[in-house]
Amino acid sequence: MSNTPTRKVLNRLRAIDWADDTAAFEHTHSRALLMREYLRRAALWARAYETEQSWPFFDIAAHIDADITTPLDITEDLEQLLKDLTPASLRTTCRGAVRWAALRDAHPDLPENLPDPYEPLLRMYERGGGFYLHEYLDLNGVMIPLRNLESNASTTPFVTLSPATLDALDCEGESTYFAKISDGYPRHSPRGIVRRRADDDQTHDEAFTRNLRWEPTEYLKLYDLGHNDIDHVQITEIEAATFIETLTEKLAGAS
Repeated sequence: MSNTPTRKVLNRLRAIDWADDTAAFEHTHSRALLMREYLRRAALWARAYETEQSWPFFDIAAHIDADITTPLDITEDLEQLLKDLTPASLRTTCRGAVRWAALRDAHPDLPENLPDPYEPLLRMYERGGGFYLHEYLDLNGVMIPLRNLESNASTTPFVTLSPATLDALDCEGESTYFAKISDGYPRHSPRGIVRRRADDDQTHDEAFTRNLRWEPTEYLKLYDLGHNDIDHVQITEIEAATFIETLTEKLAGAS
């Protein structure tokens, strides 16, 4: 059996445990970021091909080339996989991801300035299954507002999708991130990052180290006491992800 682009996506969908609630709760932070990135990318494609009315959960390939098809064996296997999945919008995006692979294979001339719409969603599915749409998007462990197309199209891109980076963003409780800055180390390229994590009425201060993991730090406490000359500024999860991935790639290249 040939390992075509459509077969590769189908195999990824097959490997997902759609009922793994534990994984969904363990990956709440990264799943929320991945869903927001899908919504952003889907909004960009919807605007580019004037299909705004179909956003957010739709088969993008069908709007670009209605004649795109997948091999019969792929279609049959996919429908067998999807027959018990809910909601319908989840099934639509799974079909869309497979058809997208066929579209990219048939149309290498697609706009290069628009990112793969389904990759963030596939990675979200792989980290704990699907979603439900009520008044909020329920990702089984975290709920996020859907907002409108224009709002999503203008959100900050989240392009650091490596599993190691996503894992580093997942933790128990809620985190506030800070970049350590000084001369020659601005916010976008800091000396390092730390986070203050609040969980069950306790706070934990941690720094992301060259060991590529979060480790306890006294930096924030010492700073508050006036014993640390290195300044810091609050940053977003996306900025923290960029630092983590940059450091990981830098250390991998040095090894």
